[in-house]
Amino acid sequence: MEREIIKTHDGSTTIHIKEWDECYHSKFGAIQEANHVFIKNGLNLFQNKKISILEIGFGTGLNAFITFLESKKRSLALNYVGVEAYPISLAEVNAMNYVSELNAENETIIFEKMHNSNWEEKIDLSESFTLTKRKQFFADIVDLDCFDLIYFDAFGYRVQPELWSTALFKKMYDALKPNGILVTYAARGVVKRSMIEVGFTVEKLAGPPGKREMFRARKN
Repeated sequence: MEREIIKTHDGSTTIHIKEWDECYHSKFGAIQEANHVFIKNGLNLFQNKKISILEIGFGTGLNAFITFLESKKRSLALNYVGVEAYPISLAEVNAMNYVSELNAENETIIFEKMHNSNWEEKIDLSESFTLTKRKQFFADIVDLDCFDLIYFDAFGYRVQPELWSTALFKKMYDALKPNGILVTYAARGVVKRSMIEVGFTVEKLAGPPGKREMFRARKN
């Protein structure tokens, strides 16, 4: 499918898939969306402890990079696992402007390492942040009681409804530790029903710019 690099409303870049008219991040602001959904309503719930995060849709690496930056500010020890079936190209990586937009030029090497590291290999990005990228279809995830937090950032229900199925949310539920949290930009009723069906307690929160609502789910 044909892809293009576009700038979102906050000045940060994303990838647009023309055939689907779907973007990797919100057109209203890639960085704003990541900060609101995954940091403010996810990572912020965890303080001064070692946690494990599973990202569904590693994509451009934006969520992982912002999480790395935030973990340094908060002295959080993080084990980060990003799952992606279709990695972006090196040219697309180089076209992303997240380092400059986040005023993180001193961490340029970290963003590069995130993308240049081998798949299926756990690497140390710092003394307190490990990253493992898994080239894997989401349906093949079989982790059990491993993660404190899931960033669910799959392509939207409109273009890939199978990624928002009850069967997939059962895998997410199983992958979380007791009282673990899943956050996502989505807020469709069908998504909420699937989450509840597998055992999640779901709350509706204010969404990022350009989106009225989002979901946060807790494993009971």
